[in-house]
Amino acid sequence: MLIGAVFFPLLGASIAGFLGRWIGDKASQMTSVICMALAAACGLTAFYQVALGHAPQTLDILTFVDVGGFEVSWALRYDTLSAVMVGMVTLISTMIHLYSVGYMSHDPTTPRFFAYLSLFTFMMLMLVTADNLVQLFFGWEGVGLASYLLIGYWYEKESACAAAMKAFIVNRVGDLFFMLGLALTFWTFGSVEFNTIFGAIDQHRDAMIGGMPAYEVICVLLFLGACGKSAQLGLHVWLPDAMEGPTPVSALIHAATMVTAGVFLVARMSPIFEYAPTALAIVTVVGASTALFAATIGCVQNDIKRVIAYSTCSQLGYMFFAAGVGAYQGAIFHLFTHAFFKALLFLSAGSVIHAMSDEQDMRKMGGIWKKIPITYAVMWVGSLALAGVPFFAGYYSKDFLLEAAFASHTGVGMYAWVCGVAAAFLTAFYSWRVIIMTFHGAPRADHHTMEHVHESPWVMLAPLLVLAAGAIGAGALFAPDFIGHHWEQFWNGAIVNGPHNHIMHDAHEVPEWVALLPTGVALSGIALAYIMYMFAPSIPGKLAATFHAIYLFLLNKWYFDELYDAIFVRPTRALARMLWQKVDAGMIDGVPNGVAALAVDAAQGAVRLQTGRVASYAFVMIAGLAVFVTLLVFGAAR
Repeated sequence: MLIGAVFFPLLGASIAGFLGRWIGDKASQMTSVICMALAAACGLTAFYQVALGHAPQTLDILTFVDVGGFEVSWALRYDTLSAVMVGMVTLISTMIHLYSVGYMSHDPTTPRFFAYLSLFTFMMLMLVTADNLVQLFFGWEGVGLASYLLIGYWYEKESACAAAMKAFIVNRVGDLFFMLGLALTFWTFGSVEFNTIFGAIDQHRDAMIGGMPAYEVICVLLFLGACGKSAQLGLHVWLPDAMEGPTPVSALIHAATMVTAGVFLVARMSPIFEYAPTALAIVTVVGASTALFAATIGCVQNDIKRVIAYSTCSQLGYMFFAAGVGAYQGAIFHLFTHAFFKALLFLSAGSVIHAMSDEQDMRKMGGIWKKIPITYAVMWVGSLALAGVPFFAGYYSKDFLLEAAFASHTGVGMYAWVCGVAAAFLTAFYSWRVIIMTFHGAPRADHHTMEHVHESPWVMLAPLLVLAAGAIGAGALFAPDFIGHHWEQFWNGAIVNGPHNHIMHDAHEVPEWVALLPTGVALSGIALAYIMYMFAPSIPGKLAATFHAIYLFLLNKWYFDELYDAIFVRPTRALARMLWQKVDAGMIDGVPNGVAALAVDAAQGAVRLQTGRVASYAFVMIAGLAVFVTLLVFGAAR
């Protein structure tokens, strides 16, 4: 069961990818879905046995690396943290695979799509079951490769190719820091195996790197690597562009795989982070800033998928600031609940796009809720969970993160709490902005599009209902184990809190007003959205005109893309052009090409001497003999 949870997706990817041309589209789809369903059955069994049954274990597969005494095993590490991730990833991915059967039914290359989708899942499972940093890095790079293939799946579109390249390059920036962190971890501990590293924490607490505490340097580098994968402020620019891929891809990236890898890494390395207070402060500030930053942008975007994408960016910020104040378990709990309602929101958006003949601009929607009532209902469920309204899944996880930030009683913790509360208000606002603009009001699409609005087939609706059930009940069902009074027994040492870290207890002891405030601001955000977009729809236009500069600032995503274009893209392009024209063409090619040109000129001159006339050759011979005799005579005379 433990092995099957990881390798069934690889089997499905191999069959669809290598045999899809022969077995056909339908067989490829069914093979991928069946393999993922088997993986989900194994993954849920693993969750029951390992996490709920408190029976962690490690399965050795084979030797991964063996070079000059440096040996790394390929093993599947199943502790509670891994089991939670495996169960969540396999279940969510199965729902997305099933949904894709309907959504991609008209695509001409579905075997390739399902092969990439299953490969993506396998790489994420490799990452979360890694027993060492090298294996984790293999999965880390694997999800990067799979995301590149899926974001650029429709490679005939220039925008899709550009988005895939952007995601790949930005992630390589983060991966450079990850590799440095990995190398310094090995330099400090002499191993990349988690058991060895975690068993020697006290032994190397005084280690230094470049005059700085080794643990601080390692944790900052690993977090910068996590910023790339999890799209935190500064390295977030690839995430909204990733919407160029098919909607199921967006759901898989944002809910279960790639962007959650950074949060998982910080939780996995919690034994080291607990002794790196400066690094934790950086994690807290960056996470809190990202939560608020992304929420402000989501309030003005008009593409339905981009709003949800910035929502993901914001929610990841919540997870990171929770980890930064020491509530790693709360961060993983929010990751867990978020997977259900974020996959639900993306797939619901895909159902809307499917109904609206591939239209994604909310300004061209409206008045369709009666035509697609099931999609409308599950969109409400996902939005209620995202906003943290009682008693949906997000209420239990997100509120706990805010309570943990408040209970930390540190400056960065209070900054995170303020940003988190503000982001909660904006999250509720833009969630209902999406619902109202998409489903309510007068129809703004053309008559032809409105005639063809229809509910999605059941192969797409069934996964939505399963995910809706998770968005409703996952929080209440698992809160006692993840963050409640049984959390230490449940996590069973998979996540480590230092001896002075009491945040998991203190978060439950905050004043009542702190616990009630997130719900109050969420309901206020919903009410404001109704006022502005339902009861007085002229207000948004007037505000955009009055505060035009601020509106453009948010609409253009704080001008990060323009800033990076000016600082990095244009200078790099100018340097590349100079190196091409001056160095490559002028020097590297110029020198050998110049020598070759001289040889050609000399050869052409020699060719002119070969006239083919015997008289000319005789004349040259006689002239040469005369010169020779003359020189000989003068030489003898001297």
